[in-house]
Amino acid sequence: MQITKTEETGFCFGVKRALRTLEKAAHAYGAVETVGPVVHNQQVVDQFARLGVRVVADPDEIKGEVAVISSHGLPPQASEKLKSRRLTIVDTTCPNVRKAQLAAKRLAEEGFWLVVFGDPAHPEVKAILGWANQQGVATLESSDIARLGKVPKRVGILSQTTRNESEFTRFVNDLASVLLPQVQELSILNTLCDVTKRRQAAALELAKNVDLMIVVGGRNSANTRILAEICSSAGAETRHIETADEIQDAWLEHGRSVGVTSGTSIPDNVIDEVMLKLKNWKRGPNKR
Repeated sequence: MQITKTEETGFCFGVKRALRTLEKAAHAYGAVETVGPVVHNQQVVDQFARLGVRVVADPDEIKGEVAVISSHGLPPQASEKLKSRRLTIVDTTCPNVRKAQLAAKRLAEEGFWLVVFGDPAHPEVKAILGWANQQGVATLESSDIARLGKVPKRVGILSQTTRNESEFTRFVNDLASVLLPQVQELSILNTLCDVTKRRQAAALELAKNVDLMIVVGGRNSANTRILAEICSSAGAETRHIETADEIQDAWLEHGRSVGVTSGTSIPDNVIDEVMLKLKNWKRGPNKR
């Protein structure tokens, strides 16, 4: 059995930055509360819970004096509401997400109606629309815009940072064919994360050359789910796991070649455990 891991795995710089900031806040203030999980990985959330970090779903649920904005960001209206309560705000928003937020704000201020290519239920996307003062919509299907009928004369398009580049290109092309007959100006901004693009490209290339791809990351991690979709599209059997314990012997039989990649919010030690389990399986049953 051949085992190959993509060169870049584990936390991205944005996640590392967010976790360092949250750890400092936990040590400085004691109990703190994050609006949503700081990153979409349950093992990380559990680790910080042991430091006294509590996760709330809504800013109104903050009971203490320190509110933490997750790496996915928060609409400015929600942040202002927290500030009005005189809470201490700790902002761990990913720099790439911040760029998308500021791009949305600029477009809205210039009079553009915004279309965000992304999951409308994802906190990052909700925050981006908030920065555009809700002047727009979020969707993954251009047909949703076509069904709206008449749209404003100036339309801006940008993407959730962790989406797939080829899918964003397809979306833009499809949307342009729908909108150009009725709009006067179309502004397209590429807000995709470079780290995410590199990981997707590496995962796709590896998936073309192995029998099985193991994609490691949180179940609710958007970038990990998209990685798994990309690997599957290349024809490799693809398994999305959170921990090494989920690996099944049946996946590894018959000397199959195995590729390993990960989302951006998974710790290095989890990747190491996955690789160790695969290598032990390769050595034989007495080594497992």
